[in-house]
Amino acid sequence: MTRARPFLLAAAWMSVAASLLHLACIIGGPDWYRFLGAGEAMALAAERGSPVPAILTAVIAAILAAWAVFAFGAAGIGWRPPLTRTALVAIAAVLLARSALAFVPSVWAPEQTFAFIAATSAICLIMGLCFAIGTWRAWPQLSQRTI
Repeated sequence: MTRARPFLLAAAWMSVAASLLHLACIIGGPDWYRFLGAGEAMALAAERGSPVPAILTAVIAAILAAWAVFAFGAAGIGWRPPLTRTALVAIAAVLLARSALAFVPSVWAPEQTFAFIAATSAICLIMGLCFAIGTWRAWPQLSQRTI
């Protein structure tokens, strides 16, 4: 587990940071949505007082927080949720697939700059690799049942 732990902890803390950043976006309002690349439509909806941007952003923050729980649990910190191995594999796959979208310009919204696409794809690649390598290295320990 010692070889896996740094990767799982990095994955967990990056997930926590991303979750908190999404929550800060809700608190910060339209300017934060714009700055963090959520798109003009989300920023305008927030300016109009629509609850949709906050709800969508809160859901993303909750997903990222759940990812952190799985990574911390796999690293031996706190509770290890059921299906941890399956979840970690799925999380790594989602993040690595998201990072690959940098090479598919047709899926990006027109207002998203190359800098935003490159930065977010690089972050997803690093997170995905941390989840994948940590899971791979911890696989034997994660297959053991805990009571």
